[in-house]
Amino acid sequence: MSQFANVTVIKQANVYFEGKVTSRTVVFADGTKKTLGIMLPGEYEFGTDTREIMEILAGELNVLLPGESQWLAISGTGEFTVPAGQRFKLEVKTVTDYCCSYVAE
Repeated sequence: MSQFANVTVIKQANVYFEGKVTSRTVVFADGTKKTLGIMLPGEYEFGTDTREIMEILAGELNVLLPGESQWLAISGTGEFTVPAGQRFKLEVKTVTDYCCSYVAE
């Protein structure tokens, strides 16, 4: 879906890695949350509290998912899922636009 209807947007940005990764939180009527953000080129490691589905809308990056030894390459668009309570690494090659969905288990 290219747009969200009937949502609340939290104005304050989520800022990570000295501003190289930023996002805004979108809250849906049922309480579910997504973030919309931008990642600048660099290497990052994140942890998850809930299962996360990362939709890459544009950009080029490599992802090292938990328990994997090979990096997943994404160029243009793509998607990956990270289980709750895990860490994953990103090598962002170009400015990357993303949407992250938080999935309660």
